[in-house]
Amino acid sequence: MSIFDLTGRTAVITGGNGGIGLGIAQALNAQGCNVSIWGRNGDKNRSAAATMSAGPGRVHTQICDVSDPASVKAAMKATLDTFGRVDGCFANAGIGGGGRRAFIDRTEEEWRKMFATNLDGVFHVFQAAARHMTERADAGDKFGRLVATSSLASLFGTARNEHYAGTKAALNALCRALAVELARYGVTANAILPGWIKSDMTSGLMANDKFVANVMPRIPVRRFGEPSDFGGIAVYIMSQASSYHTADCFVIDGGYTAF
Repeated sequence: MSIFDLTGRTAVITGGNGGIGLGIAQALNAQGCNVSIWGRNGDKNRSAAATMSAGPGRVHTQICDVSDPASVKAAMKATLDTFGRVDGCFANAGIGGGGRRAFIDRTEEEWRKMFATNLDGVFHVFQAAARHMTERADAGDKFGRLVATSSLASLFGTARNEHYAGTKAALNALCRALAVELARYGVTANAILPGWIKSDMTSGLMANDKFVANVMPRIPVRRFGEPSDFGGIAVYIMSQASSYHTADCFVIDGGYTAF
């Protein structure tokens, strides 16, 4: 059996109906992992599931707003009712900052909305997943993977995007703290920091010739990332191969931060 065979495992992917989340879900499913896609848009959820209909793993979708604790609890119950267990939780749902407004003009509403989804949402999802994983560990079944989609904005100064950057830097620290606290239960916690990736969130920027002309020379591999570029890291994290790898920030950026 391959060390990366995920048959019998189940992973939740929030925001798994598009972009990086869908790339992660597809790769896990191809290795036999059951996937539960949580998203706010039912049509997008169903379309995402259809791309994996022929995969070896089963696919479940759930309408979920991660900023609403009750919605998260309901989604976790539905997933457990379907699969009986959750081995991995990829907290990938998030919103972008846009970089359109100066910090001194930032509204309270914009600030709160950003944190409600990008940070509070991960808290709600991780808490529900960790509760299940620790209870399972106490029953003798130690295994769990918590993974947050962070951003290079947590490392670099991003003008007019301080609220977004703040949420993502907090995720890095959250994962490190959980890695230490939950290690005794066989649960690892890591963050993934994507570079410039093609998705709905970045489509406007990548259609801007000036942006492309400025950014592309900074990327050593000379292309923007694709959602499929996150499949390998997701499979590795979900597998037994990563059992000693925790509290890390995986930078997947085509060399952007090194140049």
